Amino acid sequence: MTSPSGWTPVDVSAVVCTMNSIASIEACLQSLRDAGVGEIIVVDASSTDGTRAVADRLAHVVLEDTGIGLGNARNLGIGATSKPLILNMGSDNVLPQRQLEVMIEELEEGNYSGVSAQTRIEGDSYPSKGLNAWRRGRFRPGPVSVIGTPTLFRGDLLRTHPYDAQRVFSDDSELCERWTAEIGATFAISHAEVLEQGKTSWNEMRIRARMYGISDQDVYSRGVSAGWNLKRRAASLAHPFRADFITPITHLPVREAIEAAPFLAAFTCLRYVNWAQMSWSRRSGN
Repeated sequence: MTSPSGWTPVDVSAVVCTMNSIASIEACLQSLRDAGVGEIIVVDASSTDGTRAVADRLAHVVLEDTGIGLGNARNLGIGATSKPLILNMGSDNVLPQRQLEVMIEELEEGNYSGVSAQTRIEGDSYPSKGLNAWRRGRFRPGPVSVIGTPTLFRGDLLRTHPYDAQRVFSDDSELCERWTAEIGATFAISHAEVLEQGKTSWNEMRIRARMYGISDQDVYSRGVSAGWNLKRRAASLAHPFRADFITPITHLPVREAIEAAPFLAAFTCLRYVNWAQMSWSRRSGN
């Protein structure tokens, strides 16, 4: 499988941001090597668990994260890339064989600015099944306005229009919205599938909900400061309910939707709770 431009995995620079990722980093980086990625760049946030040693062994370049946030860490890695395409991978992602070729082909065929892959968790626990149902219902292949990690971007665009260095978690949505407004960028979820390691417990669900809640609060507060009207504010407030409950329920088979409903409801509620807690914390100055 080759793209219309002739690009292959050797034309890809992969950027992986890490912090104490010893449980997953070796499988992540080895999968990139096995896929034939031309350049692997790790940005490490002073890991103390052996992550850095694995990165030194398997990556082509290892950089030190300054600790400002994920947006800045990604920009450090992006600034060191040299290939036509840039793949952002989570340190807990594993790239199966031939899936990067699918991403490259669909990026080119759709003339997109960037595409993401679908992520799947291996495991039979209820949280694992719930997260997979959430993803199947929410993140369906085709054109979308925002894509999330793992993402494949055209390198020239990402190097000239990098992430907001001040963003801690909400970097993907900010970048996609900015690109759309400024350069008319288009995005899609590809048919490629990437595995995610270790996300099989309720605690992992709480961690994900916390990250989303912090992102929600950040996006909303910035929007209000920018002068959002009441309609736009209401849309932002309704987004977690619509995105994490209504959309998955609507697009899943009936039986799977019924089984996943308690998980989706819990996840949505946790997202709102973390949004509220972050808002309270910032208002109180804690």
